Amino acid sequence: MQRYFVSTENWKDDSVTITGDDAKHILKVMRMQVGDDFICCDNKGRTSLCEIIEVDGNEVQTKIVKEIERSAELPVSVTIAQGLPKGDKLEYIIQKGTELGAFSFFPFAADRSVVKWDNKKAVKKKERLEKIAKEAAEQSHRNRVPDILNPGSFSDLLKMTEQYKIKIVAFEEEAKQNEISHFASALSTAEIGDSILCVIGPEGGISEKEAALLDDHGFLLCGLGPRILRTETAPLYLLSAISYHFELKG
Repeated sequence: MQRYFVSTENWKDDSVTITGDDAKHILKVMRMQVGDDFICCDNKGRTSLCEIIEVDGNEVQTKIVKEIERSAELPVSVTIAQGLPKGDKLEYIIQKGTELGAFSFFPFAADRSVVKWDNKKAVKKKERLEKIAKEAAEQSHRNRVPDILNPGSFSDLLKMTEQYKIKIVAFEEEAKQNEISHFASALSTAEIGDSILCVIGPEGGISEKEAALLDDHGFLLCGLGPRILRTETAPLYLLSAISYHFELKG
């Protein structure tokens, strides 16, 4: 069933008002009419089945039919700190990472990042990424849209580490040395509700200097199996493994 994330200000006790692009999508793309229903989420945990009761121009009025209790969120909060990659790879990471359950994304300028964002470009790029995350969250039936944090520097990354219980960094030198146990060990210590910070480098990976600083800040340097993964593959591997560990392993 179609799902839309609607700002809390558009929610009343027993109704939700849809405006803007979502209303256009409902009316022009989905061609819904009075009596049709879909799911609304307020991005703060509330999910409701809503029925269209009135259409006024590009505004859709609905009534809440029932509350939906099922959650599709990972039982741990995973932040993907992604070294800025080239091209549209970051958009791909945001889209697929959202589908796989990431809680938030932090793009950062790493030593080996070729791409640089000025302030003007960062604002527009973040808006684009937020839209991609919203659409992916709707498609994958998430209960919330992941946060896209303001792009920052490696120093900014180090400053935010204290708020996370488990901190890991994908470091290909560990894979080359056949060290593949650190990631599994980190997950074995994790509990439901924990926060996990996963750092992935850009093309070329994390530099030795960055790895040493992350190690000093309590990160586990992890190989992700015996194969070297692309920058856009590593975060999806991490999220998939975390999902398996908490949701499927039993």
